[in-house]
Amino acid sequence: MEPTRTAYGIWSGGRFMHFGEPLDEERFLRAVRLAYDQGIRTFVTADVYGVGAADEMMGRALAGLPRDSYCLVGLIGHDIYTGKRDGSKGYPRFTDPALRKPDDYAGYLRMAAEKSLARCRTDHFNALLLHNPDYTGYSSDAVWKGMEKLKEAKLTSLLGVAPGPANGFSLDIILNFERFAGLVDWAMIILNPLEPWPGNLCLPAAQKFGVKLMTRVVDYGGLFHDDVKPGHKFGPQDHRAFRPAGWVEAGNVKIERMREVAHKHKLTMLQLSCLWNLSQPAVKCVIPTLIQETGADTKPIETKIEELAKLPDMKLSADECAHLLEIGSNKGCMHLKGGNPEHEGDFLPDRWSLTPALEEVAARWNITPARDLTCAHG
Repeated sequence: MEPTRTAYGIWSGGRFMHFGEPLDEERFLRAVRLAYDQGIRTFVTADVYGVGAADEMMGRALAGLPRDSYCLVGLIGHDIYTGKRDGSKGYPRFTDPALRKPDDYAGYLRMAAEKSLARCRTDHFNALLLHNPDYTGYSSDAVWKGMEKLKEAKLTSLLGVAPGPANGFSLDIILNFERFAGLVDWAMIILNPLEPWPGNLCLPAAQKFGVKLMTRVVDYGGLFHDDVKPGHKFGPQDHRAFRPAGWVEAGNVKIERMREVAHKHKLTMLQLSCLWNLSQPAVKCVIPTLIQETGADTKPIETKIEELAKLPDMKLSADECAHLLEIGSNKGCMHLKGGNPEHEGDFLPDRWSLTPALEEVAARWNITPARDLTCAHG
């Protein structure tokens, strides 16, 4: 079973990522099960969330369901076993040279996959993605030979890459597609009508190499759920409180200009965003963050799950997609992660200078790094 058009990410509900109001345990488990009952059949978990607790919650929520009735996607890559958490930077990647050498990559990946599966109460993933890799993770033969061994051991049927946690990595993603063509089946990127850049830079390469894309942050920080309005109060630990001032106001202005297309097709704004994504080349799955916002007049998370589950089986026209792209264009709005011409100094786990290999990727795909990968707003 491959990932389906709609998916539920375990980061929804606020328990493992700081978005909105954290659901209590009982409601959290009911929300996952509601997604299944409403027809959503793909569920995504990551071992680093809650240091294994997210896997365990997913296993509890799906317990008793026929294993062939849902698609389980796992994410591994942060070393939560021997690595030490570095404050807000989180756990190191397993490829950190201070932790292990390339000959040990395969052994770590096997161990991490098996432990994650045990917590999820199953013996296999349908797809297993390398989570938030550093440059080594994107480009190393040793890493991807290790991933291939997991497929050979039938711990997963499909393999992929999930860049992050922030936005960027465009050239690195394309390098990964080129270098491991035929092995990388899926990739997870950030994409939505208010955030088309830089995710759209890798769409042609995904299409060429047959890599299917699942897209996260489809809700654009909750704005497409239509209950985050100007003046909305975010909690002190909510990730969105650290976004640039005015992003809610600016986003809502653009959303109002998009609303006509939603009304034409009798869609909610979340559904419009999902369908815009699914109308792009190679995009096959949408995973919006489902948030219970604080406040008396906000939409229940259960309603948001039902909206996603009722996503119509249609695509927007090319003209409609172009119209929404024009409204939502965000090129140059931020400093990007990954291979970047703005970076100077040593390679960091999430940002590095352009290597000769990345410069060659840019040339092959008509990407001009100084024009296409830099922040235009100082």
